[in-house]
Amino acid sequence: MENVRVGVIGLGNMGIYHSEYLLNGDIQRATLTAVADVSPARLERFKEVQTFTAPTDLIRSGVVDAVLIATPHYFHTTIGIEALEQGLHVLVEKPVSVHKGDAAKLLAAHTNDAQVFAAMFNQRTDAHFRRIKELIEDGELGQLQRVQWTITDWFRTEAYYASSGWRATWKGEGGGLLINQCPHQLDLLQWLCGMPARVRAFCGLGRRHQIEVEDEVTAYLEYADGATGVFIASTGEVPGTNRLELAGDRGKLVFEGGKLTFARNETGTAEFCQSSPEPFGKPAVEECEIPVQEGGGTHQEVTQNFVDAILDGAPLIAPASEGVRSVELANAMLYSSLCDVTVELPLDAQAYEELLNGLIANSTVEKRVVETAAADITESFR
Repeated sequence: MENVRVGVIGLGNMGIYHSEYLLNGDIQRATLTAVADVSPARLERFKEVQTFTAPTDLIRSGVVDAVLIATPHYFHTTIGIEALEQGLHVLVEKPVSVHKGDAAKLLAAHTNDAQVFAAMFNQRTDAHFRRIKELIEDGELGQLQRVQWTITDWFRTEAYYASSGWRATWKGEGGGLLINQCPHQLDLLQWLCGMPARVRAFCGLGRRHQIEVEDEVTAYLEYADGATGVFIASTGEVPGTNRLELAGDRGKLVFEGGKLTFARNETGTAEFCQSSPEPFGKPAVEECEIPVQEGGGTHQEVTQNFVDAILDGAPLIAPASEGVRSVELANAMLYSSLCDVTVELPLDAQAYEELLNGLIANSTVEKRVVETAAADITESFR
């Protein structure tokens, strides 16, 4: 194979975005050959390729080697399983599944190592996060003591939540803020710091919007090595904050406003604490801005990597097998809040699925969908 024939399944905002850059030739050695969506009207804009109203028909058409799944969340699992069983390569949008149990079923369907199975975690390619990971892995921070991420600058209006019938419902989306806006940050959190051992969270259900799912979350994390973390997110705050802070024995990294700064301790905290005779002494600290060449973070980079993995065996930026971790963190936070408990990880997948099914069964929401004006979706990328 010299060129990968790609089909996009789901033509909502993200599916259209992926389809258009594939059509424009932004991905080398890949061609968009088909799209699928249940709405014939959405298919109208893609007359250059074969169109299908049923994902199954596209998957079994023989005109694609790989699919990019950009449907509402619950279908990621069912469509992904069918595509894998039909021998196709699969790239799935975030989240890989709504809950850990479904994610496990999806991963279990990937039995052929020759098939490439990746997740759309494009923020891993952002130059700042790559640099942070390098500094952590090189030991520049020393033993991690604390991480705090406040990301409250993705304000959403009522019009946003009313734009689709499936959005912001237990049945249609499986949650709100944590399963829609936060997957990239939850993925980065575990990518940089590893998975916590315990989670205690407090979520606001419809606190700032007329929705049944969460639009605010404050979570406390405990790691097996003694490090702690706080994760705060909201879609109801203006102007909002996006600040990542990582404190270690050797200093503190802060990423905010596009700048990465490092306050480096001349002597490690633990060593100074034990050796200094000064009751109120502190290690000398040198503060500097870490130069980072702007770039990365694009969906196209992950899609190109997916194609390169198919054709050349390139290592994946984000294997789908790692996508379950952000799902588990989101599930654990919701479970902790709704059940008023501290959750030990790994999460009991069956217990969470039963909780979610109960929320779906007891939902009384009647969603009113309102047609919204076309918007630049790239404004929501981060």
